Amino acid sequence: MNVIIIEDEQYTAEDLQRNINIASPEIKIQAILTSVKKATAYLKSNPQPDLIFSDIQLGDGLSFEIFKNIKSSAPVIFITAFDEYALNAFNANGIDYILKPFNSKTIKDAINKYKTLTSNKSENNIDKLLSYIQNKEVKQGSILVYQRDKIIPVNTDEIALLYTENEVIKAFCFNEKQYVTNNTLEELEKQVGHDFFRANRQHIINRKAIIDVSQYFGRKLLLNININYPEKILISKERSTSFLNWLSQT
Repeated sequence: MNVIIIEDEQYTAEDLQRNINIASPEIKIQAILTSVKKATAYLKSNPQPDLIFSDIQLGDGLSFEIFKNIKSSAPVIFITAFDEYALNAFNANGIDYILKPFNSKTIKDAINKYKTLTSNKSENNIDKLLSYIQNKEVKQGSILVYQRDKIIPVNTDEIALLYTENEVIKAFCFNEKQYVTNNTLEELEKQVGHDFFRANRQHIINRKAIIDVSQYFGRKLLLNININYPEKILISKERSTSFLNWLSQT
């Protein structure tokens, strides 16, 4: 079985390789890659591995960017120091996550999970694995945002509005703190759940942020909200019916 490791800290990469070899001596480490850029280039130009172990936060970005840039069916076991971090962004071929510090047992358990999903290497089981990767549902309670030089989870209950400004996606919280996120609005729309509505191409609004709704020009709806956001948030006439139906639900 061929495995690649994506990890930018040399000691951690070596420790992971050692624990993989202890847990499953038949595994061959195909490559150790230290950045989003190197991993993307490698996976574009080399045969796909059977399995990937990947840290989430790398020196040049999040490892999820790798899987946005390439078409890969290789399952991924994510390794992170942040429990919420992995759970929130578990949407890039992930089949498991391991919290640091790891050991040979946690590595072995993750490898056994992969082996169970691909048992007997039958076509049917491979299909089941791909289905698991592509269709799994993860409980969503937060999104990842940037705070200075750190990446932190913010609970969706704290977020009043998600919006785009100069092609940058931001979260506007009820306490009026604002954060930048690496996700697109389309990705966030899928993550945040039913309490949020895609008002238009620029805004996703939390139900709790809406005070009331007014008629506006061109049969649009104007949202009156309880945060100090400077722009008008409008619902187009095409979306007004679905919006009102959504707003009436509890």
